[in-house]
Amino acid sequence: MERPEVLLDNADVVYDFYRDHRQNRLKAWGAYALLARRYFPRIAYAAGAREVLRKVNAQRRPLLIAINHLSENDPYTVAAAAWRSELRRVIGRVRVLAKDELFLEPEQRRKIDMMGGIPVFRGKDHGLRAVNAAGQLMMDICAERIARGDGLAVFPEGTCNDVDPTQVQPVGSGIGHIAFRAMKLGAEPVLVSMGLSYGPRTDPTVLPTKEEAKSASFYFGVPITELPTRPAEIARLVRTDLQKALDGARAAY
Repeated sequence: MERPEVLLDNADVVYDFYRDHRQNRLKAWGAYALLARRYFPRIAYAAGAREVLRKVNAQRRPLLIAINHLSENDPYTVAAAAWRSELRRVIGRVRVLAKDELFLEPEQRRKIDMMGGIPVFRGKDHGLRAVNAAGQLMMDICAERIARGDGLAVFPEGTCNDVDPTQVQPVGSGIGHIAFRAMKLGAEPVLVSMGLSYGPRTDPTVLPTKEEAKSASFYFGVPITELPTRPAEIARLVRTDLQKALDGARAAY
């Protein structure tokens, strides 16, 4: 299928494309490895987290990866962390939600597609009413991908945290609805919280630069293998568990 323009008016065709799109896994591995050398993040795990993550990966359970969002550099540092962690074995089998504007410039889109991106049309950019139908499609596509065995990486805060980098900001219900719909399709997603810290910030409204994003601290919480059955409960669990992981990342910085 030909790559469609990623435009809100074209959402039906866009999500038809990303229902089945597959990146070149070898190229993805190479890109993640390069980013790992460039950013060299530090990785830590909660007690028992590494062992559980190895186990669920061996079982091919789909991962629902939640990361707090601190800067525009996060996708690159997260990719670097994936290469240097137990997530390396699932590179190429994880979809990544990314705002639609990242898909507009051809070269940038090539990179995002290679990393497994799925576009999100955000209410803050287009208006809540305008994106409602597209949002429902996006959640359905993500649920389908999870049910077929893919993982999904999400910044559940929805935007960069320029309020307080020590506290996870409100988590929207989207991640809960995606998990809920995936479970209705028979999937058993595992929640993996990745806390991210770039160190103390004197002014949270000034986001970290690319240079400051190097040597970030990542902390994996213990994967949660059984999720609640309601979207709102899942979203609340994500925020609570991600805060624990963020606390761990800050302590390990």
